Amino acid sequence: MDKNVAKFLEYLEKEKNYSFHTIEAYQRDIASFLVFMTEVELEYLTIKYEGVRQWIVALMEGGISKRSINRKISALKAFYKFLLKVGEVKVSPLQQHKTLKVEKKLQLPFSVEEVDAVRFALEGQEGFDALRDLVIVEMLYCLGLRRSELCGVQVGDVDFYTRMIRITGKGNKVRYVPMIDHLLVLLKRYGTARENVLKDVEKINYFLIDSKGAKVDEIFVYRTINLYFSKTTTKEKNSPHMLRHAFATHLLENGADINSIKELMGHQSLASTEVYAHVNLKELKETYLKTHPRLKKKK
Repeated sequence: MDKNVAKFLEYLEKEKNYSFHTIEAYQRDIASFLVFMTEVELEYLTIKYEGVRQWIVALMEGGISKRSINRKISALKAFYKFLLKVGEVKVSPLQQHKTLKVEKKLQLPFSVEEVDAVRFALEGQEGFDALRDLVIVEMLYCLGLRRSELCGVQVGDVDFYTRMIRITGKGNKVRYVPMIDHLLVLLKRYGTARENVLKDVEKINYFLIDSKGAKVDEIFVYRTINLYFSKTTTKEKNSPHMLRHAFATHLLENGADINSIKELMGHQSLASTEVYAHVNLKELKETYLKTHPRLKKKK
């Protein structure tokens, strides 16, 4: 591995506290760029923006989507920012780059009825696996968690006394999310069942486990959500993220303040939260027709 890349990855891990998966993705994207630089006989420490454009064109001709290219460029920008910091380059070849425009596709979240249909189906089943799967669905929906955050919850993070759950998000940033009564009761019930599973196996600190006492991973969570929701909805996307989307949308529709939703979801900026602010156009029209000053009748 190139020495500058190795130092950059170490910087991301030790100073930026990036997750293993994020660092791995950055490594892949930068490696792809360096391979191309070798193929076109360019030196990455001295190239101009034209060299980067050659790579972008090659990616587009290779059928890579604009969204994926933007992600790769983001990794490359971070790499060159690091090289500037350590004095390996004097100017970043990406300083004049503008993000490729991507057509936004609106992803509708699960409805309350769709989430309830899955909940009712799981409540009608017996056994530890069904209970654990129900906990996965309800924690994602009631707390608005990311998959990685859900899998990272430890037993000590769940405080039944204060009715709060400690969540470790991106960059190891911690936030606390309150538990509603329904979730509190469910997690207590699951906690008892979890202890029974762990009677004859080595204890682990992760809250979510399988029937053999091993930690539940992100792939398992994705497959679980996809399995149950594909039976109750015709939506194209049946992922854990759609429950996070539903969490934000349903709170907003019921009058929650968007800044509060931002804090609950662990977003850095309000712009990230606004993506989830899908507004019901019928309600918007009704509100407009009732409240705009120009539409008020004269006395």
